[in-house]
Amino acid sequence: MTRSKLLLAVTVAVAVLGLAACGKKPAPKTDAAAQARAVRVVRVEQRAITGALTASGVLVPREEAAVTAEVTGYRVARVLVEEGAYVRAGQTLAQLDGALIGAQVEQQKALAAQAAVNAEQAEQEAARVKGLDGQGILSDEQIAQRRFQARAARANATAQAAAYRDATTRAGKLAVTAPVSGVVLERTVRPGDLSAGGATPWFRIARDGQIELQAELAEDDLAKVRVGLPAMVTLPNGASVQGAIRLVSPQIDPQTKLGSVRVRLPVRGDIRSGGFGRALFADAGGVSLTIPESAIRYDADGASVMVVGSDNKVKRVAIKAGARGGGLVALVQGPPVGTRVVQNAAAFLLDGDRVRPTEAAATPAAPSKAATR
Repeated sequence: MTRSKLLLAVTVAVAVLGLAACGKKPAPKTDAAAQARAVRVVRVEQRAITGALTASGVLVPREEAAVTAEVTGYRVARVLVEEGAYVRAGQTLAQLDGALIGAQVEQQKALAAQAAVNAEQAEQEAARVKGLDGQGILSDEQIAQRRFQARAARANATAQAAAYRDATTRAGKLAVTAPVSGVVLERTVRPGDLSAGGATPWFRIARDGQIELQAELAEDDLAKVRVGLPAMVTLPNGASVQGAIRLVSPQIDPQTKLGSVRVRLPVRGDIRSGGFGRALFADAGGVSLTIPESAIRYDADGASVMVVGSDNKVKRVAIKAGARGGGLVALVQGPPVGTRVVQNAAAFLLDGDRVRPTEAAATPAAPSKAATR
């Protein structure tokens, strides 16, 4: 009887334990990879910083020709061109009144002819006494005098011929012509003005119509640019035009510590001398390690990025930023090329967090138009 009760008690206990076990579900296993935050990552790459350097300046003619009358004392009869006109080399710009110089040319022509006749007569008289020296027909003094007169008459004829050529040349200068082809930038002469040989030119011509940007750069920035470096120039009307550096100043202004560069521009009607322009140089900083600006976080310890390791865990790495432009930042100090960094620094991540990285392009989708140095 006692054994039967013991077996019954054991059977009931086993049944109770079995029911209890059936009513309790096992705890689910935790999947750390599934719970990791999804982030976009970019790689540290060697790239040129677009727009890392900007400069402002004035649009000026590449080469300017100043034109004024070469003869003085004559009235302007006609002015044949206006500002903005394109002229060819040798084209007449203004015509002076030639009434006075026409008479002078005729007078000088007559004087030159008279002097030539006198010289011929004197030379013939000198020729008649040739070989009569010491024969007593004429004194030595008379013979020498004829020879001296012949030479003096020939010298006078030469002088009068030169004066005639001078008058003819001055008559040809009554037409004020363009020394070069190009666009007339300024016209200051009017019909009726007197040619006085003043310092103010009558016409200013931009040779071949070429206008370029003369930009000012600080001394350290001037060392970063070179001849041939591409530049995007913004014009006063907001339009942009592609240019290239033609000339880098060989000296620095000792007062302002600035140097100038000349940016060659295409010939266009909306590029006008005297206007303002802003140049954005394509790769003045050269090629360097870069990351997007959005990847940098700033806190009390300075600038840093979140580097994603091979185990997909993030780690904070301090950096030192350099030139900026086009949405990119050059790394003066930081992780090596090829390192994966979190693209968005605003993502709330701590050292050691596991992430699910998705590769993204390093170049921003919409590069910023403004650039800083």
